Amino acid sequence: MLPEQLSSTLPYMLALLSGAPLKMVTATVGKGLPLEKVVSELSQGTVAMSSHLSVLSDVLTVETLRWKLDMLKSAAAFANSRLHAVKAQTLILASGQDQLLPSKEEAQRLRRVLPKCDIRALDNSGHALFLDDDVSFVLTLVGASFYRRGGRHDYVSDYLAPTPSEFQKMYEPQRWIVAATKPVMLSTLESGKIVKSLAGIPSEGPVIYVGYHMMLGIDLVPLVSRFRLERNILLRGIAHPMLFTKLREGKLPALSSFDTFRKAGAVPVSATNFYKLCSSKSHILLYPGGMREALHRKGEEYKLFWPEQSEFVRMAAKFGAKIVPFGSIGEDDVGQLLLDYNDLRNIPYFRDAIEELTDEAVKLRTGTEGEVANQDVHLPIFVPKVPGRFYYIFGKPIETEGRKQELRSREKAHELYLEVKAEVEKSLAYLKEKRENDPYRNILARLAYQATHGFDSEVPTFDL
Repeated sequence: MLPEQLSSTLPYMLALLSGAPLKMVTATVGKGLPLEKVVSELSQGTVAMSSHLSVLSDVLTVETLRWKLDMLKSAAAFANSRLHAVKAQTLILASGQDQLLPSKEEAQRLRRVLPKCDIRALDNSGHALFLDDDVSFVLTLVGASFYRRGGRHDYVSDYLAPTPSEFQKMYEPQRWIVAATKPVMLSTLESGKIVKSLAGIPSEGPVIYVGYHMMLGIDLVPLVSRFRLERNILLRGIAHPMLFTKLREGKLPALSSFDTFRKAGAVPVSATNFYKLCSSKSHILLYPGGMREALHRKGEEYKLFWPEQSEFVRMAAKFGAKIVPFGSIGEDDVGQLLLDYNDLRNIPYFRDAIEELTDEAVKLRTGTEGEVANQDVHLPIFVPKVPGRFYYIFGKPIETEGRKQELRSREKAHELYLEVKAEVEKSLAYLKEKRENDPYRNILARLAYQATHGFDSEVPTFDL
């Protein structure tokens, strides 16, 4: 029914009407055309759109719009009268750039009315949420832990891995971390030879990667992204439960803040989830030091805080999993710990905040004593520095296949546990020594190299 000339400008008009005017610009720029062509196409589209707006005014008459608004008002009144009957868990998706309806405000109203309601605000989307190419409905459900096959959500079996294009969209906002730190990743072949790649990583699972947890987990983005991009391996991290649930609302960040971790495959730490990951032959990322290591004190960089007893060896042996000890360093080159837990506890304001945060979080290792016992939740003051470089080394895989009976013995399991711990400590020492001979450890040296060799070039490092 529309004029033939209108078809070329219809996407721009829909973008304008859907409440995201900038989509017209970004859609054109995203084609990768020369600047002159971009300006020309935008000008032509704008002129054509303005000349055909009268067609839309004939289609969307005042009477039509009044009828639509009356229908909307009637439907809203009926829906509001039935909201009290909704007892099911509910997820609301709200467009952050909706110029037609107050989506974010309506989402907050519904959360107050519905008893089991959660919100995901998609800040860069307009009114027509599901017409936006940047929105993945399935990935949004995965991040909110809303997708499930049964009555309850299962973090292992209900997980849907992101497609390559979805992973790229997740990775892009974090790409600056990789660009700033230019990670060096080394792995160890079966022969014991160390190579500058992930060639030594086993292809088939189950594989358990056991390592040191840098401050605040700042090593995770380069690690997870490199595994996916270089080897197409999805690392399933075992994480603290506070990334998945809260005991009550308070000062802890909203659960939506951790959606990216869940989209990337993280699961809350538990023996059941560990069992399921091993049985599904997953590649599992494990930090025995947990929060004590990730929130360490001053002067404790690269110090392991592992439990006295093994928490993973016998499970690995049950499924014949390979154990890959690894070390990662570089936190001292990208930031400095200004106020640690001990400093914050001496300041009344921060001490009260720590107690409130800890009361809201799920408790871990409550029956454990010593350094790794349940840790108070706090956020240390970490001051950025001129970025140095991240270094990772993955040791030779340790086989547990055929050792199930042997490792049932607590003594034998503990021996292997101590062996893995010693390998991690040896990896950290190796990297700290070797990085002293890296001429491109400083970001200025790396930028100079990339300026002459291209910014997509691989920056060299120390000799092996």
